[in-house]
Amino acid sequence: MNKAYLLIGGNMGNRESHLSGARKNIEEVCGRIVAQSGIYETAAWGLENQDAFLNQVLLIETGFNAEDLLQKILAIEEALGRKRDIKYGPRIVDIDILFFNDEVIKTEGLTVPHPEMQARRFVLVPLAEIAARKIHPLLHKSVSQLLDECPDKLAVQKFR
Repeated sequence: MNKAYLLIGGNMGNRESHLSGARKNIEEVCGRIVAQSGIYETAAWGLENQDAFLNQVLLIETGFNAEDLLQKILAIEEALGRKRDIKYGPRIVDIDILFFNDEVIKTEGLTVPHPEMQARRFVLVPLAEIAARKIHPLLHKSVSQLLDECPDKLAVQKFR
């Protein structure tokens, strides 16, 4: 089985309900959730004039390869109402692959590890909760080291 760390998040409507729907769909379609962080609330990153996001990191075991997992994730996002209108804009749900095993993948549609994760506290805080010692395969630093060095100063507050 492959191990994938996923970030789920959203800032529209009933945010908790949308995260719950994402978890349910991921477990039904992608694989078993073996660990999950708490849920964190963060001000919007990138495009700041919008509602705060809820984010959570999941560790799943999946039989899919990374490309197939991405296709399943995109289908889940669409089924849950995700629209891709504005870069960094509001969204019902967003699901990103942070790590896939210890693989480094760069294709037209997928880059793993997630190329921006080391610069985003809203990713690193929940990731460190369940994978503080995981080593980034390109940066050769642990998640906790990346969090300590993260230039992002946005507050990330435990929501639940």
